[in-house]
Amino acid sequence: MGTLKFPLEDRREKPRSTGLTMVIDKGMGLASLADFLELNWSYVDFIKFSFGTSLIYPEKVLKEKIGLIKSYNVIPYPGGTLFEIALFQNKMEEYFNWLKELGFSALEISDGTINLPVGLRREAIRKARSAGFLVLTEVGKKDEKESLSLAETGRILEADLQAGVDYIIIEGRESGKGIFIYEIDGSINLELFRGILAMVGERREKIIWEAPLKKQQVFLIRELGNNVSLGNIPPEEVMALEALRKGLRGDTFKLSLREALL
Repeated sequence: MGTLKFPLEDRREKPRSTGLTMVIDKGMGLASLADFLELNWSYVDFIKFSFGTSLIYPEKVLKEKIGLIKSYNVIPYPGGTLFEIALFQNKMEEYFNWLKELGFSALEISDGTINLPVGLRREAIRKARSAGFLVLTEVGKKDEKESLSLAETGRILEADLQAGVDYIIIEGRESGKGIFIYEIDGSINLELFRGILAMVGERREKIIWEAPLKKQQVFLIRELGNNVSLGNIPPEEVMALEALRKGLRGDTFKLSLREALL
């Protein structure tokens, strides 16, 4: 039906700097990855090798995965926990060199588990940028008992933006429940959400919201538009998310109906 239009028509096409989709890869094999990319490459911007799995893969397979992802104009990168391990072991620069050798062109700097002083965080960002990496940082603790206040969040956001990071990820973990901006049922803490938006202002396109659950994706699309950047999307949910972005599911088709009545 070539005459049909997407109900939400302003979805950005690649190459794009907003409306990004970051996929979480927990260990796809090469054949599965190839099938996934063949079908979904135009909807995906980043693939994150989660849980430090870059240390578990046979190096030959890891390099093949990285090369395959890049061949589809998608950016692969290792999750931030691997950076934290390298930093804890005083091997940050060795880590950066290793990533280069593997073929990574992007990396994540985070302190979800460790405590990372502001000065050291800034220095890590500077060194990563000097090494030629696209730099993503992550804000938020992985332990709900150590959750950041809005004021602490604001200080980190501003420091990272001033340091010139490419994107900042808002922590949501794989579950999207009981972590940082998400309540135990997966709903969004509106005070934190609105506070973060107020702090970043016109720089909100630098933010990638980890949103593994459908209701989180729907909320963020309704609040920030279908070109909001979303992360920690399971591979099997990418097309479903793209359908949400284009207004092809009832949850977001309603938005186009509302717009038509205005």
